[in-house]
Amino acid sequence: MIDVADGTHYAIPLFLATMAVEAVLLRRKGEDGYDPKDAAASISGGVGLLLVDLAWKVVAFSIYLKLYEHRIVNVGTGVLAWVALIFADDLCYYWYHRIGHEIRFFWAGHVAHHSSQRYYLATALRQSWTAPFFTVMFWVPLPLLGFRPEMILLMKSFSLLYQYWIHTELIGNLGPIIEGVMNTPSHHRVHHGSNPEYIDKNYAGIFIVWDRLFGTFEPERAKVVYGLTKNIESHNPVHIQFHEFREIARDVRDADTWGERFRAAFSRTGTYVSKRSRVLGVATASASASPVVASQSMDSGLTTGNAE
Repeated sequence: MIDVADGTHYAIPLFLATMAVEAVLLRRKGEDGYDPKDAAASISGGVGLLLVDLAWKVVAFSIYLKLYEHRIVNVGTGVLAWVALIFADDLCYYWYHRIGHEIRFFWAGHVAHHSSQRYYLATALRQSWTAPFFTVMFWVPLPLLGFRPEMILLMKSFSLLYQYWIHTELIGNLGPIIEGVMNTPSHHRVHHGSNPEYIDKNYAGIFIVWDRLFGTFEPERAKVVYGLTKNIESHNPVHIQFHEFREIARDVRDADTWGERFRAAFSRTGTYVSKRSRVLGVATASASASPVVASQSMDSGLTTGNAE
């Protein structure tokens, strides 16, 4: 049986040490350093995820194991199997992450990670407490393709650890070769931007090639404005984690038909106009569409915002 805690918790000392170093370097450069309340809110997300994931990995492992019993092929556990898994896992992550932005209900389980208006290593720890419940469905193909359940869970942890170091402004462009293939701090800064040109871009986990392939790549040009298109202005961990679920519940409750209730939860993020907004004659979409995007068509695709 897999050690469901895997290796993530062993990285905690590394997280603490590197955040301390980053804070010192930011201060020496005369830039905005760590905001204590913001950093504490981010760390609370990481702690909560560890606790939730500890239990959920048992469920996920059981599901993957059952699927593995019906595998199409055996890929084994050799070097080639691990290399194949790196790419297969990352492709699953790309679509999980993309849907997590583009569909409102899934966005509610991801918005916490984007709620900070700061961008430093602590931001990487601002994880969603509900995200683990959404992941299994996107990784279903892997056990069916013959990847062992313990390999899948370990690779998912490795991907999460890889993405830690890219949450910083201290590392600039790493050159055309690395930037052309890998997800980097520059690429991920774009992903965390609320600038109109940066919304819905750079979903990569490890390899940026997926974004280049599927048309969601955007290089870092303009200065990044971090956070949501309408920031929640709260450091309360519970509010950060569940505010969009609360807004969805209110919109579902206010809806008159089952079709409308479905759209309230599963429409493209940023496109659903609630009943209360229609009554007031205000064209505000869910996920806090900015004035520019809210006035556009319902296919505008805004994702980095929180519901009003």
